[in-house]
Amino acid sequence: MMKYSLGALVAAGVLAGGFATSASAADLGGNCCADLEERIAELEATTARKGNRKVSLTVSGWVGQQVTWWDDGGESNVYVTDLGTTLASHVMFTGQAQIMPGWTAGYVLHLEAMGSDSLTTSQGVPDGPSVLTGTNNGVGTLQSFWFIKSDQLGKVSVGKQSQASDNTAILVDGSGSLVPANWVSFDVNSFFIRNSDTGALTGLQWGPAGGCVWGDCNGAPTNSVRYDSPTFAGFSVSASWGEDDFWDVAARYAGEWNSVKVSIAAAYSQTNSTANNSPNVIQPFDSGYFQIGAYAEHVPTGLFIYGAYGHLNFFDSSTASNNTWYLKGGIRQRWNPLGHTVLYGEYERAESNGIVNVDSGGSFDGRFIGNSEVKMWGLGAVQEIDAAAMSLWIKYRHLSVDAVDVDFGRLPTDDFNEVTAGALINF
Repeated sequence: MMKYSLGALVAAGVLAGGFATSASAADLGGNCCADLEERIAELEATTARKGNRKVSLTVSGWVGQQVTWWDDGGESNVYVTDLGTTLASHVMFTGQAQIMPGWTAGYVLHLEAMGSDSLTTSQGVPDGPSVLTGTNNGVGTLQSFWFIKSDQLGKVSVGKQSQASDNTAILVDGSGSLVPANWVSFDVNSFFIRNSDTGALTGLQWGPAGGCVWGDCNGAPTNSVRYDSPTFAGFSVSASWGEDDFWDVAARYAGEWNSVKVSIAAAYSQTNSTANNSPNVIQPFDSGYFQIGAYAEHVPTGLFIYGAYGHLNFFDSSTASNNTWYLKGGIRQRWNPLGHTVLYGEYERAESNGIVNVDSGGSFDGRFIGNSEVKMWGLGAVQEIDAAAMSLWIKYRHLSVDAVDVDFGRLPTDDFNEVTAGALINF
């Protein structure tokens, strides 16, 4: 990230110095100044500028893409996709100004650019439309909010933003493998499970089969008011509220003891909407979601372990719920001059109990209603390239599902396999 306005001034100064040197050796009666002004205007037109002299502007973001080979037991193919909404390529405009010592005001405008959303890609849809815009090659607003921050009292934000509990359990993962290996069904969410007896596609998809896009029951920004406390001795708390009605609280801790880095975070979110019009499209209405994640790394050896658990319960049912368990372990070491290398293994179990995945259609080859459980295990490697602020990865994942239809009993299913290679570069 850089302050482009400062860069423009520096570059303009270099140009001015160069032209001044040339002018001293030439006829000062020419149009050197007009030429200089034209060059500076051209330079400024290609740089980001701050809106005024009081509020700063910082432009940041990343571009990420991946290539995935998949096999659902009856069909295989290779797709090129983005990383999925909230992880896809994006640009963020951030600014702030000092009101008085210890007090600042600012804003965030976060835009996501999507060519093919992995969350909506499936057997018949190689280029999935963006969850935000509903189209391919679209740009959508992921976040747009203003804030006021006090160094002593904390920060209040208003607008479209991540809630206090948004991805709380995921973000403690400090291994460097968070993007390719997390508990969300980014790569397979909309793929249909194949019937192993008939070879036909069922009406059950891999994401809903685990419930709540697996562990991501509260993973989409919404319009809300949010408070974040200052950090005291490694501890911080957050809370947010969104209309009609959503609220949540979260607590976080990060520290290091005897060369072991530790971070842990937990959150509870609740949606109550008798009109069924909650703006929280990920966490269903009239429900509560608890999540917790923890990460530990032995710094000298680079050995790490990360785990997360999530539980969703529906207030209008005593039996319906989602549960997700995720575990990842590996090593993070600098074995070459490019940067750290991360080797990891992962396991996940995501279950949907007593929840309607899709309407019953009368056959195994049609739609599905009942209980289902997805199990996933995988292996992967990430190579960080420090000089380019870049990460490269390759991973393998194997998925299996145990699904019981309320009308026809256990569903015979094929397993799903994928090999994915991708990269993300920050700017």
